[in-house]
Amino acid sequence: MNELSLFDSLFNDTLFNGYGCRTVSVPRVDVKETEDAYNLDMELPGRSEDDVNIELDHNTLTISSKVEEEKEKKAEKSEKWLIKERKVSAFNRSFTIPEDVDAENVKASFKNGILSVTMPRKSLPAPKRIAIECA
Repeated sequence: MNELSLFDSLFNDTLFNGYGCRTVSVPRVDVKETEDAYNLDMELPGRSEDDVNIELDHNTLTISSKVEEEKEKKAEKSEKWLIKERKVSAFNRSFTIPEDVDAENVKASFKNGILSVTMPRKSLPAPKRIAIECA
């Protein structure tokens, strides 16, 4: 496999927003393959590196985040909420990564709302030909 493949589940990206409605928040991703590495860039506006979790388990790269709004301040008598949709913002994206990723040297950086994950490539052993012996 030479490409990263996405296997997001709609239910992994779905939250109930407190009103019985489902909201899906899936950040956009660009993945580029070079001779030396795979590079993944994910748009995460309004988040910081502290809001994001990255895990690499065998051949699965998972990026997730959950941001909860601060506790509400007590509204003044003359104020009341008409619409309140920003209570929780979360996502979970998983990618199957190729066998040639050097898992020990995967690096991530965060700048201007863009998470960049660099996955260096390693050379895989060539297939071995096995001779058949006559009995």
